[in-house]
Amino acid sequence: MSVKIRLARRGRKKQAMYDVVVADARAPRDGRFIEKLGTYNPNTDPASIKLDDDKAFDWVMKGAQPTDTVRAMLSYRGVMMKKHLQIGVNKGAITQEEADKKLAAWINDKESKIQGKVDTLAKAKADKKKAALEAEKKVSDARAEELKKRAQEAEAALVEEIKEGGSEGNEDVEEDVAQVEEAQAAETKEETPVEEPKAEVKEEAPAEEVKEEPKAETKEEAPAEEVKEEPKAEVKEEAPAEEAKEEPKAEVKEEAPAEEAKEEDKKEG
Repeated sequence: MSVKIRLARRGRKKQAMYDVVVADARAPRDGRFIEKLGTYNPNTDPASIKLDDDKAFDWVMKGAQPTDTVRAMLSYRGVMMKKHLQIGVNKGAITQEEADKKLAAWINDKESKIQGKVDTLAKAKADKKKAALEAEKKVSDARAEELKKRAQEAEAALVEEIKEGGSEGNEDVEEDVAQVEEAQAAETKEETPVEEPKAEVKEEAPAEEVKEEPKAETKEEAPAEEVKEEPKAEVKEEAPAEEAKEEPKAEVKEEAPAEEAKEEDKKEG
């Protein structure tokens, strides 16, 4: 039975992802597999490769044949370099320590290259974004300048029209000014009655004080009643005065004999 290390498609339409699997060469691409070694995502930049290097190395040493794509991935991860060095160790060409040192140096160099590529891509992305912002700023500045220029041209044209209009234009301006003044006068007339009710409302406070004064007078009615009782007492005392008036009448009656005595004296004389 021949064994292959290949890719099995996963993911949705136009967003393909792949599993790195060990499967029988006669099995369908997305069918049964013996073991899963990792994943591969070509949608990122750089492509994302997650792989169990030790398991992949074991299967390669057992004779599993990788496909072209998987071979490039294994070379990228250093699995094929490790196989090459291990074959030299098995043949006695180099020692295991030398092979490990060479593999570590190769991996460090590879990682530095990968990091450099990532930095370059990030810088290129940032520069592209900056260039797009600058281009957009230039477009907006040019548009603002054009609008400003149009506004100045319109203002200049308006001034020329006013100058060419002459007296007719002046009359129109005067009419407009008169209309504006009339409108302002009408507004002021309409606004003045609105202020009067406010003044009346503020002057209501003294009216309330005036209303409170009669309440104090009603409370002091008790002394008034006493004053009314005093004249009643005087009326009762008027009885002796009537008696005094009757006494002179009695005196008048008594004067009659005196007059008679005078008349008798005159007769006798």
